[in-house]
Amino acid sequence: MFLLPAGLAMLAGVNAALVLVGVWAPAPTARAGDLHGMLMVGGFLATLIALERAVALRHALAFSAPLLLGAGGIALLTPLPLVVGQTLLVSGGIALVTVYAALFQRNHDDVVLVELLAALHLSIGAGLWLRLDVPWLMPWLVGFVVLTICAERVELARLHMPPTGGRTLVLHAGVLTITLVATLLWPSAGARLSGLVIASLVLWLVRNDVARRTIRATGLPRFSAAALLGGYVWLLLAAVVWLVGGARTSGVHYDLVVHAVMLGFAISMVMAHAPVILPAVLRRPLPYRPVMWAPFVLLHIGLAIRLVPGDLAGLHTVWQTGAVLNVVALLAFVVVAAGSAIAGPVPGRAS
Repeated sequence: MFLLPAGLAMLAGVNAALVLVGVWAPAPTARAGDLHGMLMVGGFLATLIALERAVALRHALAFSAPLLLGAGGIALLTPLPLVVGQTLLVSGGIALVTVYAALFQRNHDDVVLVELLAALHLSIGAGLWLRLDVPWLMPWLVGFVVLTICAERVELARLHMPPTGGRTLVLHAGVLTITLVATLLWPSAGARLSGLVIASLVLWLVRNDVARRTIRATGLPRFSAAALLGGYVWLLLAAVVWLVGGARTSGVHYDLVVHAVMLGFAISMVMAHAPVILPAVLRRPLPYRPVMWAPFVLLHIGLAIRLVPGDLAGLHTVWQTGAVLNVVALLAFVVVAAGSAIAGPVPGRAS
């Protein structure tokens, strides 16, 4: 039930992406482009994350978070006033904070504390949307995505992390929260400081992540490692652009930061972790299959085309082509993952 609104938000989000880049779209409404960012982050990613956390908490009230976030995404697609969807997303973000608070009370895990901060970033970003356009609140959405995924990565790779890994993660999360507050007062300086913190976090993760070793393995470990390391590269690029260029709310630097984080980092991490995390949500196995490499490679090729010759060289048609390839890659991975889950385990091979 909760996957349906997330899926609809994703489809509406990619439709909005096509509208924004000026190519054919199934539903070319004028409002679609304005909703793209919040549909993908609040309606799609946040709903999936909230659903996974609600399953982990195992309490009926925890499902209010994905319910509200999913409803917010759906409300944005209806003729209802925009404030209805905005309010639901804010409420969903606050509900997600309470879910993490309940999880933190169980064992006072540093990773969960960072995820709680990430949910707070989502709530602040959604709340700012009541007064500001999305580009002005994008740093908070970046904070939500980065901290949530990095915390998830530390949790999954805990055995390979140093004993002080949790405290290091909390330190980065706390400082990033402060620098994001600074973006509201001093946008350029705050963005530069945020870029510095994110760059430090990425370099620490790469240094300690087991992906550096499992990239030489085969099957799912190699695929996951490639997706993880590729995601880290795009996140580091975004951090450097923020560090050097400061805050941007439009233009080449804005496009580069947003899509390096939301596509290159976030979607790569979704691909890397899908066979491990989604089975708990789907209630059925999601076996790895070699065909998963196809959308992964297409995603990175499309993003490289979009950001390098597209953004940096100013080749508009190439930029559009890269954006379309990204949409195709995302949809292809959804189809491949769904097909793999339906087909079940691969005979004669562990998933």
